[in-house]
Amino acid sequence: MIKHLRFAIPVLALFAASCSSVYMPNVPNTPMLSKQGEFSGGGHISLKGNTSINGAYAVSDHIGVLFSGSTMNNDRKTKDFGHKLVEIGGGYFDTFGPDNNRIIEVYAGVGKGWSDITFRDYKGDVLLSSEIQEVDYRKSFLQVNYSSKKKNNLRLFGTDFPINYGTALRISHVKMDRFFLNGVVQPKEDNIFFEPVFFTRMALSKVIQLQYTTSSNIGLKNRKYMSAGNSIFTIGMVVNVGGK
Repeated sequence: MIKHLRFAIPVLALFAASCSSVYMPNVPNTPMLSKQGEFSGGGHISLKGNTSINGAYAVSDHIGVLFSGSTMNNDRKTKDFGHKLVEIGGGYFDTFGPDNNRIIEVYAGVGKGWSDITFRDYKGDVLLSSEIQEVDYRKSFLQVNYSSKKKNNLRLFGTDFPINYGTALRISHVKMDRFFLNGVVQPKEDNIFFEPVFFTRMALSKVIQLQYTTSSNIGLKNRKYMSAGNSIFTIGMVVNVGGK
């Protein structure tokens, strides 16, 4: 089932990306913690320039704390999109399986975000109209991560690179604190987003991995502005130090 979902998510994400939304999701924190004292950190970037950083630390053999942040400043002729988002959280993790190489993580947290979006309508080179959206919002999230450190090898240029996979199922509630349209106060919106995420990691060394992440963003409420119009396609690097 998970295998089929992994291939279906990019199709759903492309459909969602055809819309427009004031909410830009970050790459969820999937640290794959395995024991006390382990640190995980990563950086990811999308084709649109949305940059995410993640950090996690295992304060005990089953409790971890998280930090995430993302930012983007994409300027184009017809649309400028700028956003910032920070998150903190914590939760439970455990290893299981015959070799203790499978990991389950359950995390919850809160965040704060800002978006500034400008739309422009041109006829030729003549600007006909523009619309400026300014939004501050808060969010809360609950996510379950499943991943395996059981590795399959990818052979490239005569060298074997271990490959492993993971899944994160995340529910986020995002609510506007303020919303201005061309400087005029607008009614605030909220939404609940279901964000299924799949990632593939290729080990470059014992602690450094290359990660490809893909996801969809599904809004459970019908909203005009706080809608599910953005998804995740990123490439990044992940570092895990001190784990099993």
